[in-house]
Order: sequence, then C-alpha cells, then structure tokens
Amino acid sequence: MNGFGILSALTFLPLVGVVVLMFHRGDDAATLRSVRHVALWTTIAVFLLSLVAWGRFESGASGFQMLEQQNWAGGGLVYKLGVDGLSFPFVVLTAFLMPFCILASWESITVRVKEYMIAFLVLETLMIGVFCALDLVLFYLFFEGGLIPMFLIIGVWGGKRRIYAAFKFFLYTLLGSLLMLIAIMWMANFAHTTDITILLKTKFPTDVQKLLWLAFFASFAVKMPMWPVHTWLPDAHVEAPTAGSVILAGILLKMGGYGLIRFSLPMFPDASHYFAPLVFTLSVIAIVYTSLVALVQEDMKKLIAYSSVAHMGFVTMGLFAMNQQGVQGAVYQMVSHGLVSGALFLCVGVVYDRMHTRDIAAYGGLAQRMPLYAVAFMVFTMANVGLPGTSGFIGEFLTLIGAFAANSKVAFFATSGVILSAAYALYLYRRVIFGVIDKPSLASIQDLSGREIAILAPLVVLVIYYGVHPGPILDASAASVAELVKSTQSVAGPVKSAATDQAGLAGLKIAGVNFRVPEQDLRERRASAFSHSAPSAH
Repeated sequence: MNGFGILSALTFLPLVGVVVLMFHRGDDAATLRSVRHVALWTTIAVFLLSLVAWGRFESGASGFQMLEQQNWAGGGLVYKLGVDGLSFPFVVLTAFLMPFCILASWESITVRVKEYMIAFLVLETLMIGVFCALDLVLFYLFFEGGLIPMFLIIGVWGGKRRIYAAFKFFLYTLLGSLLMLIAIMWMANFAHTTDITILLKTKFPTDVQKLLWLAFFASFAVKMPMWPVHTWLPDAHVEAPTAGSVILAGILLKMGGYGLIRFSLPMFPDASHYFAPLVFTLSVIAIVYTSLVALVQEDMKKLIAYSSVAHMGFVTMGLFAMNQQGVQGAVYQMVSHGLVSGALFLCVGVVYDRMHTRDIAAYGGLAQRMPLYAVAFMVFTMANVGLPGTSGFIGEFLTLIGAFAANSKVAFFATSGVILSAAYALYLYRRVIFGVIDKPSLASIQDLSGREIAILAPLVVLVIYYGVHPGPILDASAASVAELVKSTQSVAGPVKSAATDQAGLAGLKIAGVNFRVPEQDLRERRASAFSHSAPSAH
C-alpha cells in the first residue's frame, strides 16, 4: 500500500511528455512534427500502461485495489490513490481517447502547437487523477485543476466566440465547486480525516447530510451537466476545437456522474433517498426537453451537445434508482457515451476540416463522395439512438429497467427520450449523408484519409463489440455496484417496507427484477405457510 506504483505512473506519465516538449524550440516544420510525435507517443504509452493495470485488476473484488499512500504537504495531507470497479473503467477510457485527440489535431492545429499539446497532456494527468484519488483534498485539486487546461484549449484554439464560451465554462463549473469545497472542509472537521475510504464508512447526521448532498450536487450537476445548469455546454462544444469537444464530452462530463457514484450516494444515503424524486424530475426534463431542443438545431455540434445532456439524464435517472440494474446501467452508459459522443464529434471534425462550416444545411449527399465516412457516421448515429447491437443500447436499457423497478412513471416518460433521440439523430444523418450533391463546394470533397480511418475504425469496432459483448465492463463494475446498492438500500429499507405495506403492496424480487404482489395474496401465502409450519394441537 505504501509508496508509488502503477497508478502514480499512469497519472503522472503525461507530465514526462510535457517536460520533453518544454525543450523544443522554434516553429519550423521539423520541430512541430517532433512536438506532435512526442505528444502522440506519450498518450499511447499511457494507454498501454492502463492495459497493464487492467490486467492486474480483479473484476470480482468490490474494494479498492492497487492502493498507494504517502504523506505530503509536511504530513498535513495524504497522497492516496486507488481504483475499484466504479472508477477504473474511466481511467482506461481516458487513456484510450487521448491518442485520438492528438491525431485529430494533427493538421487542424497550426498555431502554438507545443502549448496545445502541453495543455492536453496536463489535462490527461488531471483527469486520470480525478478517478484515482482516494483523498478528498487530492480529488478536489485534480477536479478543479482540469478547468485550467480546458479553459485554455477553448479560449486560445477555439472559434470566433471562444472567449465568451471559455469564461462561461470556467465560471459555471467553478462556482458550483465552491460549495463542494465548503462541504469538504466541514467533513474533514467532523471526521478528522479526508481519507475517502474512511469517509465512506462514516455516518453523518441526517439533517447535515442534506446540506452536504446539496453542496456536492451543485458541483456535479453543473459538471454533467444537468438541466437547468446545462447552458454552458453547447457554447463550449461549438467553440472548442474538435479534440476539445471529444475530451469534454467523453471524459469531463463523466466526472459529474462519477462524483455522484463516489460521494453523493454512498456518503449521504439518507439525503440521496430524500432527494431522489428531485433528481428523477430533473432527469426526465433533461431527457425530453433537451431532445426537443436538439431537434431544431442547425449546427451539428450543438445538436450533439444537446443530445449529450439528454443521455446524461439517463445516467442520473439510473443512479438514483439505487438498484443493481440502474446503477450498473448508468456506469455502462457513461463509458458508452464517452466512446459514441467522442466519435460523433470526431466525425463532425472530419467534414469541418474540409468545409470549415458546421451548418447542417451546407451538406447533403455525402454518401456519394464519402462512403467510408457515411458508414462510420451511421454506426455512431445508431449507437447514439440506442440501437440493439451497439453499446448505446445496453446502458439505456439497463437504466430504464432500474428506473421502472424504482418508479414506473419516471421510466415511462424517460422512454420517450429514446424516440426523440431517433428523431434528431436520423434527422441529422439524413440531411448530411443522403440526397443529391447540389452544392458545388461538395463536388470535390474527399473521403476519409488514412489518419482519419486510423482514428474512427477502432471506435467503430468497440461500439459494436461492446454492444454484443458488454461483459468486460459489466463484470468489472458488478461487485462494486452491488456493494454501493447494498449500502444505500440498508438505510431506507425499513421505510420502504412500511410504505409498501401501507399501500397494500409487497415487494417480490425475482431474477433481479422487482415485481409487485397484492397484499391479499401475500396474506394468503403467509397464512398457508403458517398452517403448514404450526405445531399440531395434539
């Protein structure tokens, strides 16, 4: 447990690439080529190291693994890292997406290339640190530190309104996190530690739990983002460079969902049950409302950005169902959405690099000139819809099952989001890919290059593979999810039973699915069982 190990290497290896890049001087072609290669090979090395760590990870275990701990800041704080089935999939996802971000920026970024690559490598360290940190202060430093490189990526290399979008992104996320900082200080004072493993076992007073829950929720809701604090996301996506949008949708949004799983549910279970109806309401509004907003968008990036808010609504709905299917579906949905949304933004970047516009009306008939692009875009569009056979289906299906077991009305309204997602996704695909090429600017457009095929092909394979074989992700998170669900349900178990009996219904769980049995039938079964087990009068 003591010392530095593979998680520290994973977290800080990108900074080795930063140090190498700092010694590069000049803007000549040879220097810029070397800068790009250093960044690319550094991210590839991080991904390969994450696969080594994955080989050491025990999927059947529910506790934290590969623990590392050291005193720092004069012994006043603790540097502690560890992963479990709820965090490690996101570490691997982060390491997997980063090389594609570097490749996607290979030709499109031509100014301040060294600084751009440094920003991405620093961001990778901070993102991996968020998922590995097992100390509240360390987590907060990584969580907030990620704002700085992302702020620069949007503000320096973004579009025309990049300054506005960068400051809006920074202020929204920073203000939400200030409340979380206050809550962290109170928890440290109450428990006399910031060790997450100890805080997970600490019982906080019920009344205080509600305030702590709201403080953490303010930060995570903005980060995901949830309705109505989602307005920064479309602006950030539209103005960010392609790779910035990929990492924003693929990883940074997942930090909010991960925070709910790591802190809100297990540390404040009473408050989580109390506020579950609020989260269900916000989730359904996000799923339906932002899907309708996506339908009227004329900018491809904005449409995909609003669809991300809708899909995150499924995540929060599944998490606060607080059952095995709902929570595991939420974890799977986040991993799948990281692949699918990242791939969709890469697809937008492909045509933007050629045409320098994201207006849907500027395209049409691309299937005739870009058949390979049309196939890749089709796979990701179908996954975004949740078509069976793609990774997008597994997460949505599990979250809906979990939501139905917890609240059938919520599941009913959320299911309408599946229909709406098909509407806006197919609307986008039809207008961009099908039809005739009647715009002269599209007559000579070229299909995917070798570099672009190398970016999109692995994503196509994984989206289909995890759609038909979800086992690796589900198995990795199953034990940790079971432990989380057990800890949250044990708090409100008696309350739920009393409410169920009062309503004249009793719960029956078969094959992991909750069914309802009328109380009269249950009484008859109990009477029958008692008559067979009662001792004879003789």
